[in-house]
Amino acid sequence: MCVVDSSTALQRAPRKTAKLRVLHNHSVWLPLTENWIHSQVKYLSSEVECLVVCSRVENRDQFSWPELYCYHNLAALDRMRAAVTALPALRLRYRRHAGLIAWAARQTGASVVHSHFGFTGWRYADAISQLGLKHIVSFYGVDAGMLPLTEPVWRTRYRAMFDRIDLVLCEGPHMKGIVEDLGCPPEKALVHHLGVELEQFRFVPRHWRPEEPLRVLIAASFREKKGIPDALEALAKLRSELDLRITVIGDANHHPASRREKKRIVATIERLELDGITDLLGYQPHEVLLEHAYKNHLFLSPSVTAENGDCEGGAPVTITEMAASGMPIVSTTHADIPEVIRHGVGGLLSDEHDVDAIANNVRWLAEHPHRWQEMVIAARSRIESEFDVRVQGRRLADLYLTL
Repeated sequence: MCVVDSSTALQRAPRKTAKLRVLHNHSVWLPLTENWIHSQVKYLSSEVECLVVCSRVENRDQFSWPELYCYHNLAALDRMRAAVTALPALRLRYRRHAGLIAWAARQTGASVVHSHFGFTGWRYADAISQLGLKHIVSFYGVDAGMLPLTEPVWRTRYRAMFDRIDLVLCEGPHMKGIVEDLGCPPEKALVHHLGVELEQFRFVPRHWRPEEPLRVLIAASFREKKGIPDALEALAKLRSELDLRITVIGDANHHPASRREKKRIVATIERLELDGITDLLGYQPHEVLLEHAYKNHLFLSPSVTAENGDCEGGAPVTITEMAASGMPIVSTTHADIPEVIRHGVGGLLSDEHDVDAIANNVRWLAEHPHRWQEMVIAARSRIESEFDVRVQGRRLADLYLTL
């Protein structure tokens, strides 16, 4: 990945190209838990060329990108202030990043900005509008669920943003309904599924024999909306019936709420005496997650709406990935999970926080291993038609070109 040095690149003349150029706008490129954003830009059709604008770079070894515009040179930052002289009404705290967007658009000839997360879109909607660029904003969950509930001012902010942008992308119909309730005109809200790299996932239908341990995988950041304590409570109910092995991939991030959730998870494991059969592996690179996926029989992901309103918005991408690999899914009817996993077809779903129902779904799978094959084949078929990253990349490129 080349992080463009703006102190020299400022001297370039704008490029002339037949391709449509799109700036992907995000505060950090890219947290490990947001690999699906990388997939969106990586698999666009050849008619579109993408560039990335960000304030900070993380995990550059895993999420490289040929042209990535980022603050990394103070002298260059001082010079880029000239790029925002046409944006006097913009809040001072956002001017530098807005200046970077303006400068990158002028240098590259980009005409579309795609902002990731609603709050990012709002911060720069005025600037992007003043620059005469088309603007798409993708919502993902915390931006639509938690923020407007905990800070009602975001309802006002989003309504103002919706007037200034061209399109809002939502992972599924549930998220689309939330965004419309926040004031987005229905004609601007569009369902666009997040795709996964199907070639990464060998389709290996899982098989389990009653004489061997039933291996259950849980993989998520330690956040309340992931429902990990519910998953552990449900598995504890089955210990007398099944020889279980549990693998947990994930950890807390720097937020206090996430750290509290980690304490809750660890305390639940200890209280239920699951420590002897549970491996806590922490955060792992995606390739390590895949290695463990094929070592396990079931994927358990009972998402919930957190007390502060935080929700998946759409569906966890790991559910799509694990289903693509041939693993039966046990989850909930939360958000747009039913858009990916149809109950009784690609997996088994229950109401949020219904620990007994979660346990019953795991029990049913253990009692009917001969039914797994038809379920995982149905799930893979749906993912190939609606969640293949290459198909979705073509669809996203068409949206850009239409704008």
